[in-house]
Amino acid sequence: MDNTLLVSLSHQLAAYRSMDVIANNIANVSTPAFKKEGVKFEEYVASMKPSETEKGTQYVSFVVDKGTVRDLNEGRMDRTNAPFDLAINGKGFFTVQTPNGDRYTRDGHFQLDSDGNLVTSDGHKVMGEGGQITFSPDDGDIHIGADGTMTGNQGQLGKIRLVQFDSEDGMQKEGASLYTTSETPKAAEKGTIQQGMLEASNVEPVVEISHMIEVTRAYQLTASMTQSQQDLMRQAVSKLGDMPNM
Repeated sequence: MDNTLLVSLSHQLAAYRSMDVIANNIANVSTPAFKKEGVKFEEYVASMKPSETEKGTQYVSFVVDKGTVRDLNEGRMDRTNAPFDLAINGKGFFTVQTPNGDRYTRDGHFQLDSDGNLVTSDGHKVMGEGGQITFSPDDGDIHIGADGTMTGNQGQLGKIRLVQFDSEDGMQKEGASLYTTSETPKAAEKGTIQQGMLEASNVEPVVEISHMIEVTRAYQLTASMTQSQQDLMRQAVSKLGDMPNM
């Protein structure tokens, strides 16, 4: 395949990948505590043999997808006044129990199941310092302090487990705002909990739409270059076919 077409293909794949990530960001603009992502690209330079009209080694630049980067900046804090909506101010993650083991999230949109367990929207149990968190009707109104301490009519009921990691960039996303990591969690040092509030997504729709327009234009430009190269090749083949046999 012609080098021009290979370079063009690498750029089109990069644009497609960028569009996919942007679309996912926009789709999660209302997801609590969602962290927007971007695509990381690198330039790959390959050496090519010179053609008949060229001298010396020729170099061709390709685009290589090196994965995604996550923006860990906090979203704004939205007040809901729901007693089990919890937002983390600063670094930290809630610990939830899933069938695959403990997972971590900043989405504090919690509720009580039929057994009085504090759970996520998907039914995963929220963990406290002493295990899963369960309330009874006798506990009355639940107050959750900045350090995660829970109190009710019976006094102190436990403490929400808030953890942090040294390498948050290395955490892997599993969907449903859950993250996993091989790193051992440690107690959050400066993160505090705000009851009756939710951390919003840090996606800025106007910025993402602007990026989408830029990527679309870049894709169209590359596609146009590919089409022009193919037209030149067809014209060359056509002219060769019209030449008389010697």
